[in-house]
Amino acid sequence: MLAIARSLMARPKLIMMDEPSMGLAPLVIKDIFSIVTRLRGEGSTVLLVEQNAKAALGIADRGYVLETGRIIMAGTAEDLLSNREVQRAYLGRDLDAEGTM
Repeated sequence: MLAIARSLMARPKLIMMDEPSMGLAPLVIKDIFSIVTRLRGEGSTVLLVEQNAKAALGIADRGYVLETGRIIMAGTAEDLLSNREVQRAYLGRDLDAEGTM
């Protein structure tokens, strides 16, 4: 949170965050994503690199799925959240196994 506060002092047009949830307690992660959501709502552009795909896509406009350094999928956050392959590989859901074909 201190790093976010320090970055905001410069009034940046773009805020880049790399894994802001790494190693944090779940309640702190919730606070971090709340702050990112608020920044976005206030008009700041946030470039977020995050392994927690569900949380990141939950607050994003667009998303890019990287695999070994290459973009393998891109789209709106809504499209990626509903994509079967993204759900299986990154969100821990297998719709086919759940019987919803």
